Amino acid sequence: MLTQQNLNDRTGELVLLERLIDVLNAVFDAHGVCAATAQLIATHTGTSTIVSISDPVGKHNDVWICDGEGRMKQDRWGANEVFLEQIYQSESVGFYEKDQAPTRELLRSELWQIAQESIMVVPLPFPVNAGQITLPGMLCLVDPGIDCQVQPDNLSLLASQLTVFLDRALLRQRSAQQEVEFGIISDISHSLTSTLNLEEIISQVTDAVRRVLGAESLTIGLTDPSGTEIVFVEALMGPAFRHMPPVSFKIGQGIAGWVALHGEPAIVNNAYEDLRFSTKVDRDTGFLTNSVLCVPLKIEQRVIGVMEAINKANGNFDENDSRVLQAISGPLAVAIENALLHAQALAEKRRVETIFSSMSEGLLTCHRDGSISTANGALLALLGIDGGDIGDQKASEIIQTHPTGFAEFFEQVLEGEQDFPQFACDVRQGNNDSVPVLISGATIDQGKGEVDELIFVFSDLRQVREVERMRDDFFHNIVHELRTPLATILMYARLLREGKAINDPPKANRFLGVIERESDRLQKMVRQMLQLAKLEAGIIEGKDELASLNSVFEQVLPPLADRASQKGIAFEYNIQPDLPPVSGSVENIYMIIKNLIENAVIFTPSGSVTVDAQLDQDVVKINVTDEGIGIPKEAIPNLFRRFYRAQTAVERGIAGTGLGLYMVKEGLESYGGSIEVESQEGKGTKFTVLLPIASTQLLQEHTD
Repeated sequence: MLTQQNLNDRTGELVLLERLIDVLNAVFDAHGVCAATAQLIATHTGTSTIVSISDPVGKHNDVWICDGEGRMKQDRWGANEVFLEQIYQSESVGFYEKDQAPTRELLRSELWQIAQESIMVVPLPFPVNAGQITLPGMLCLVDPGIDCQVQPDNLSLLASQLTVFLDRALLRQRSAQQEVEFGIISDISHSLTSTLNLEEIISQVTDAVRRVLGAESLTIGLTDPSGTEIVFVEALMGPAFRHMPPVSFKIGQGIAGWVALHGEPAIVNNAYEDLRFSTKVDRDTGFLTNSVLCVPLKIEQRVIGVMEAINKANGNFDENDSRVLQAISGPLAVAIENALLHAQALAEKRRVETIFSSMSEGLLTCHRDGSISTANGALLALLGIDGGDIGDQKASEIIQTHPTGFAEFFEQVLEGEQDFPQFACDVRQGNNDSVPVLISGATIDQGKGEVDELIFVFSDLRQVREVERMRDDFFHNIVHELRTPLATILMYARLLREGKAINDPPKANRFLGVIERESDRLQKMVRQMLQLAKLEAGIIEGKDELASLNSVFEQVLPPLADRASQKGIAFEYNIQPDLPPVSGSVENIYMIIKNLIENAVIFTPSGSVTVDAQLDQDVVKINVTDEGIGIPKEAIPNLFRRFYRAQTAVERGIAGTGLGLYMVKEGLESYGGSIEVESQEGKGTKFTVLLPIASTQLLQEHTD
């Protein structure tokens, strides 16, 4: 039978429950639910009330303590609170008396520091099988009196309602977090489509994702071109990695390598206990890796890299974090792939533009309608066009060719009946001069099955024609040079055969001397041609030999001094007596020096020729100076070309093949030497030769 007191207690319990439901209906934050519950029960019952919930990873407990007068205190207790762990693991309301608690528990428990006599407590969530949304916690009344309106049976009812509202608050919090995450993912996905710059893409992603996940750092690694390594983006690695080589892992090595190999995400909340984790980077940098969340960056089924979040600041990485990172990884992988392809396309475009602009041949591309799309500087120079843009103009109007027009060749290339169509013609320049060219054409198919563009290469034939002219002159000179000594030899041989000097020994000796001299002249020409053939074939004779320059000068100078004296010109020389040997064959060095001095004598009608040879550090410097006819300024750049002869020499009727200086230069360069020329037309010329002295190793080899 209910007494009036029991009825009053029952009424008070219902009022408390109704008030709790009414208050919590307006609270949507888990911490707010806990604080409101503790305050409402404490003020209604006049009994100190404690509500606690643990953090998601169990590192601490958030606690709200309210005394009977409504004074609230919020605290945080450590995870080592032994008594709380016991309460969390229970399944029903418990009543505990302080004097029954073990001494160790009393000393270490924050809860027993508050209670004087006893506590009545129920675990959260309640009932314990109510679900896994509400985190472990408790609802506790401290030192409840006998007349306390909340008893064990209705404390469980309050805990059940508290669990419902905590579930709602945590679900709402999770939903709000997911909305934020979705918004960030959406923003990131949108921003990734707005740029093709890899650095911008990475900077847009990393900070936002790191904040969403609460991670200490976020790094991105990309597969190298060989597909065997993951190389991490250096700019994201932080100051500890600033002076280190790029961080990389072989595919299959470390957590990142494992993810790249298997194409699956990995959640590791204790890195040093995971066998896949590589400690090398931590050892090298002093960085401490605690937890890792790594997901693959995939294009369809192809892994192009990984994205790795390191060290979650509060708690452990979980499946929700993995889903967030995977949601971002898809658009990020596409954006990175597009950026890399764009960078490759730009690099290829720059490469083609560099080749296009730097080629010596003229290059022209046209649309199929005949309008010009691009033309390089060499073509503009060939056409005599100074600056200006000829794009979109008709090629047939800009390029004037004869004997037939460019339009006919354009149509021939467009039809594609010939594999390699070519057109030899003259192109008219802006000043109405004509330039001989060879035009080659080809079509450009962009893969659509039809021609989009045509490309034409204009090869300037002026140098070819000049080489042909010099070659013809060379053979003409050779024929002339051969004809004269052969005619002389033949004439004197016939005179001897006819007995013109049979009874005149002095005359016979004179005839034989002429034959011998002209034979030597022929032999010299043959030797020069053989030497030229060796140079053309890249055969370097005597590179490992030693040549004494003093001996060479002793052979070269006397006969040339006699020739100079016969011409009435002064011949002076100053040769250092102890010149060190140089590397090279004596024959070739002799040819080089003799050619230069002989030319000086030949091209000096009057005046002087001076030869000077001195050691200058590790080279021998030879100067051959004359006061002869000099060399025209415009001829100097071509002076060492094969077959080239200055016009002044041709006009004066000075014989030659145009090979001497070419062979001098080629011979010097084969031995590591060089030659320079200074000249003023009508006043004389100075050739300076630098020959490196023989190396210590070569000297030692010849000594041994």
